This record gives sequence, structure tokens and C-alpha cells, in this order.
Amino acid sequence: MTPAPPLTAFPAGRILKTLRTDRQGPVLTIELNLPEQGNAVTDAMLDDLLTVLVAEDPAVRVLVLRAAGPDFCLGGDRSEFAEHLAADPAASGIRLSGTKARRVCDALTANPAVTIARVQGKAIGAGLALALACDLRVGADDATFRLPELALGLPTAWGGLLPRLISEVGAARVRELILTGRVFDAAEAAALSILQRTVPAHELDAAVSAWARPVVRRPPTALRVTKTLLNSLSAATRLADASAFDAELMAAVVAEQFRSHETG
Repeated sequence: MTPAPPLTAFPAGRILKTLRTDRQGPVLTIELNLPEQGNAVTDAMLDDLLTVLVAEDPAVRVLVLRAAGPDFCLGGDRSEFAEHLAADPAASGIRLSGTKARRVCDALTANPAVTIARVQGKAIGAGLALALACDLRVGADDATFRLPELALGLPTAWGGLLPRLISEVGAARVRELILTGRVFDAAEAAALSILQRTVPAHELDAAVSAWARPVVRRPPTALRVTKTLLNSLSAATRLADASAFDAELMAAVVAEQFRSHETG
């Protein structure tokens, strides 16, 4: 894969710990930048993502979410789970982290810009949730995906993943992917509409540009209203209330497992 050019800090005057960003006219690129840990999602990354996503600029028409290194995202940082539980067995830290995850994914979906996920390598758990929160998703043809939460003793309740997954894939297939936790490839992801396009890894940037070019030429008001209409008619939006308590559910399950481990 051709190395990506370096990205800069954003916003001006604030250094992001876990992201790099680049603004090229109406296109804003956000890059997950913890490649040494597979871009596993940390609390700091969620904070950084919220900082960028809530600073909406009406001049931005396209927002690209990408990742440094060989993998898009290996899921949530499980070491932070352990730290949260050690500090508070009631799992209030996990509850807060889960709430932030939901806010990040909702901000990607509701962002007035068209959001594009550029996926390479592995997209696992939380990584898949981040990608699914985007309007358009292109993946390298050798990318792989997995929902391992059940095998880890966790509910599939990160960032409102289930409503989006059911909306795109359908309930029956989602059950199979979650209950087996198996790895599936880019071709299957495309067949399931998790990806809308697959290309060789070295063509990912060109594929993103091919989507971005026509979008930035669309009248901004019409683009914004159309995206709002699409979201309002989406099954994921209609199902969103069903996962409004994802953070509470995650915290309750993890806390119970911790207590069982302590007394077992």
C-alpha cells in the first residue's frame, strides 16, 4: 500500500493526541493515528473525534475517515476496560466511554457533510461501527471484518452499531455474524452492503476522490437537506431508540463479569 502523505493537527492551536487531519478546500480528512496499537479506540480518541466532529464548518462538503498503518481499527481498547474496572467496579468509566462512542457515531451520521469511510486491513468491532456510521464506505479488496464481542463476553452495543448493521444487512444475517463472531472478507462485506465498493488497496485514495469530486460540486443546501431526508427515512434512524441505552447495557454486563471473576 502506498504510504499516505502526512496530515496536520486540527483545529488550529490544539494538538490532537490520536488523530491527524487535513483540510483541502471543501474536503476534510480525519485519520485515526494510533497505528502501533491497530488504531484501537481509546477514550482519548473518542474525545479527539468529538472535538473535530462538533466543530462543523459549513464549507466542508466531504468528510473522509481513514486510518494510519496497516489496519483501519482493531476495535475498542480492552486495556482501558480493565483500567476502568480497577478504578471503579461499578463501571461508570465504561458507561461514560460508551456514551461518548454513541455520540461520535451519531455525529458522523448526522454530520452535514457527506462522510466517507476508507477501510484497509482489519475493521473489528468498534472499527466496523465507525465505518458504518459513514454515508459511503470503500474498502480494500483484502480487508477483513469481524464482530468478536460475544466471544469476549461483551454485548454488541458499541456506538449504536446494531441499528446501523441491521439497517444495512438485515436481522438474520446480523444474528449469524454476531453469534459466530467469524471473520468475513471485503467481497462478503460488499454483498452485505457494509461496503459499497471494493478496490485494490493502492486504489483506495482514487476511489475516495471519485466519490468526493461530484459531491463537492453539489449545491450545499440541497446536499444538506438531501442527507437529512435520507437519514430521517433510514431504518437505522428509526431503530436508534432501541439502542439508546447501549452504554448502560455494556457497563452492566462488564461490571457483572468483573464481580463474578472477583468472587469465582
